Amino acid sequence: MFNDSDCLRILEQAMSTTADFAEVFQEETSSKSVSLLNSKVIKAGTSFSSGTGIRLLAGTNAVYVYSNDSDIEVILKLAKEAAQAIKGGTKAQIEELKKLCRTSATFVVTDPMSIPKSDTVDYFRKASDYALGYDPLITQVAASYAAQDRLARVVNTRGVNKEDQTKRIRISVEAVATKGNEKQTGRVAPGTMRGYEFVNEYPIIDKTKECCDTAIRMVNAGYAPSGKMAVVLGNGFGGVIFHEACGHALESTAVGIKSSYFTDKLGEQIASPIVSARDNAKIKGEWGSYETDDEGNESSDLLLIENGILKNYMVDELGSRRMNCKPTGCCRRQDYTYNPTSRMSNTYICNGESTKEEIIANTEFGLYCTQMGGGSVDTSTGDFNFAANEAFMIRNGKIAEPVRGATLIGKGQEILKNIDMVGNDLEHSAGMCGSVSGSVPVTVGQPTIRVSSILVGGRDAE
Repeated sequence: MFNDSDCLRILEQAMSTTADFAEVFQEETSSKSVSLLNSKVIKAGTSFSSGTGIRLLAGTNAVYVYSNDSDIEVILKLAKEAAQAIKGGTKAQIEELKKLCRTSATFVVTDPMSIPKSDTVDYFRKASDYALGYDPLITQVAASYAAQDRLARVVNTRGVNKEDQTKRIRISVEAVATKGNEKQTGRVAPGTMRGYEFVNEYPIIDKTKECCDTAIRMVNAGYAPSGKMAVVLGNGFGGVIFHEACGHALESTAVGIKSSYFTDKLGEQIASPIVSARDNAKIKGEWGSYETDDEGNESSDLLLIENGILKNYMVDELGSRRMNCKPTGCCRRQDYTYNPTSRMSNTYICNGESTKEEIIANTEFGLYCTQMGGGSVDTSTGDFNFAANEAFMIRNGKIAEPVRGATLIGKGQEILKNIDMVGNDLEHSAGMCGSVSGSVPVTVGQPTIRVSSILVGGRDAE
């Protein structure tokens, strides 16, 4: 990485015209991965990448350039070209650079980058062999391991000089059950900012069995009915609906350009009074955590919704200019090739007062979704649809038969207001979130919740 002196030279070139703010982002990333299919290694590798990104702002105009060249003269030329491209603004002074501050949200006992790939292959092969021998309906098993060590440094014209290191591990096991032309999948994919000890402690065989049981149960299940009904969303990854249908609409990426249905809603009731939600990047060892964001700001534990009232947006530097408010430590990017913007970290609905058993018992008829799949959302309207990977009917307050093919359809703002029971069994689940600044590690979460009415797309009984 470039030293303080070189970083200042880059900033001077970037500020040589009319920019009022400039930032140098440097990154070095080492990665290791292994993938197996039916106990056979299909991919294994180690990689390293490094590069520099330079961002200039002039009011709400922005220019971003980047390079993987380590020659300071090349980067100085790039900064000069960016300065010539920026429009508007009033030239500002470069503040004195602070002493380098190093942070990390990682809690590692055994460095994942030090473990031989052969050890990881043996670990996952046991799980794959177990699944393939579990039941004749299990026809395919995929397993993967990925570890990343990322060092990111931010230097800007306000004197910020910070370096943040994150080490992450994610593993996954996916079992596919086949019956005739029908295929169904069971999957687990935990992620962490701990070291390889997480892998050693993970109950891989037990979790593989759960994957197999889910796939077999779903391939034998009948179809879900269609229509409006009460829907109980299981804890953990059920929170993906809040993340997608509501969380993105609270980012200044959308709010700042007034393309969110939550624009200008601070202080208003946007959810049921029993709903509170947070975006908390400070949870120790959690997959989506970090200490310093990609603009050099301290991460935050941000209260988004309190008792149904909208309290905060997630705001980056550019969003703060558009919205006339302060950044909230929520700016992220996939790597140096992406311009940063406001993003979620660990985003979840907070615990309520009901138990899962009480929620089920108080539901006369409805759908219980224990595992959610993919979906889509329009942040300007709130329209969403999500597939349920595993679901059961609820009849007379009891969990009944499993059903497949259920899709949840609705508007995020309506769902928030229709939550009428919130459980006390909050759980987090790892995922990856894509947006204009690339794909970043995030955690979604919630306790078990009930939505009084959602349109379920299924198949009507014949």
